[in-house]
Amino acid sequence: MNYFRSAIFYIVYISSGIVIGIVGCLFCPLMLINHRLKFLSYWPKFINWVLYKLCDIEFEIIGQENIPEAPFVVVSNHQGQWETFFYQYFFFPLTTLLKRELLFIPIWGWALALLRPIAIDRGNPRKALKKTMIEGEKRINSGFIFLNFPEGTRNNPGEVGNYARSGFELAIKAQVPVLPLVHNSGDIWPAHKFLKCPGKLKLIIGKPLVNLEDSSKVAKETEEWTKLMLKKIRYPS
Repeated sequence: MNYFRSAIFYIVYISSGIVIGIVGCLFCPLMLINHRLKFLSYWPKFINWVLYKLCDIEFEIIGQENIPEAPFVVVSNHQGQWETFFYQYFFFPLTTLLKRELLFIPIWGWALALLRPIAIDRGNPRKALKKTMIEGEKRINSGFIFLNFPEGTRNNPGEVGNYARSGFELAIKAQVPVLPLVHNSGDIWPAHKFLKCPGKLKLIIGKPLVNLEDSSKVAKETEEWTKLMLKKIRYPS
């Protein structure tokens, strides 16, 4: 039954993604950026609803009261695809840091480019960091929330990679808070796996970090906090 549900999910996921990608490419260039963000956010919201209805996946968000007024920098662990969808409509207006290769995907990548993400070349770390700082500060000064996955890549369920300091450095430069997040999406929607696992996906929103000075120190402290919180929300715990 789980295999069947997962198969139906991917049929809906792929077909709806193609449709929204085509519609987005046709009409989003005519919209202001905030309207584009709002319009294209309906698709990830729909996918989350399909996960709930079709794959028997529940969601629990802890700490919504900790979300400050925009702009701020979001730092989150990265385990799979769920968080890349959810954050797109949970935080508004949002700008995302991502690898530029994603924009080359036909239809979907073209639509993604219309959201004006900050696309970096991970093969050139120095240039990528410079672009992150310059473009990130511009977006923050325009009122955008900046999404950063400081691990740089997806990790296995229960694992947390080393947190890079770039997102924290950007927050210091732009003088905005950092909002730490941790989730267990890898337990429910594992990366590179076909089957979706019925259960409860939890997201913890920590208290905003303000008046930061040492980006390396805060990055390490946030990494340790993420490891501690992740142990508490693993499914099954």
